[in-house]
Amino acid sequence: MILAIDMGNSNIVIGGIDSERIYFEERVTTDRNKTNLEYAIAMKNILEIHGISPSAIEGSIISSVVPPLNNTLITAIKKITGKAPMLVGSGMKTGLNIIMDNPKTTGSDMIVDSVAALREYPAPLIIIDMGTATTMSVIDPAGNYIGGVILPGLRISLDTLSSKTAQLPQISLDTPGKVIGKNTIDCMRSGIMYGTASMIDGIIDRMEEELGRKTTIIATGGLSRFVMPLCRHEIMIDNALLLKGLFILYQKNQKNG
Repeated sequence: MILAIDMGNSNIVIGGIDSERIYFEERVTTDRNKTNLEYAIAMKNILEIHGISPSAIEGSIISSVVPPLNNTLITAIKKITGKAPMLVGSGMKTGLNIIMDNPKTTGSDMIVDSVAALREYPAPLIIIDMGTATTMSVIDPAGNYIGGVILPGLRISLDTLSSKTAQLPQISLDTPGKVIGKNTIDCMRSGIMYGTASMIDGIIDRMEEELGRKTTIIATGGLSRFVMPLCRHEIMIDNALLLKGLFILYQKNQKNG
């Protein structure tokens, strides 16, 4: 088993995975003020909750979009496992042909998602990852990563709507029953949820138009389960996509691999 860790702007996903299955998946808050010891304690507690000894961890790999915390997390993992983790980045073997103006600037989370999606689903692909930001990556029929879009995430949009308007409250992300709301909260909820779904549908249409063909559409990320049912396209949800991608990259980059 390895530790597969995805460090996002809001949460750090920590999973235990091997070639057979995913043993656990937990989240801790991304906090730049925490020390490596605090993160180590959090990871140790997660392992204990799931009855896993640190000695059972063969290795680990990190995907991060928060570079200032990379060394903190690397040190924390060393304290728990006694081994330095791999870090997804430049120089890592991915098997992914990235056709971008500057491939090195492609987000590690987008790369990891794409590696897993190509392993499990037929190209061409659109991969939607709904986190702090919503990303939509495109894989062409030949399996090349050709680009995508980055959008404000669902919670960013909702928090901005509430914080920048004097009379609009904070609301929960419940699925609205219908588009036309009958009170302020329902109107906000409908606007943010159906608005996001319609935006995703519209971008999918434009991406497929540019590609000249239909695509396989995969969604992942903690917020995808709220929005994808409201979309009009056929979209498969795979919330284990990133963990599976990290495991694939770990295998590709082992010294004897």
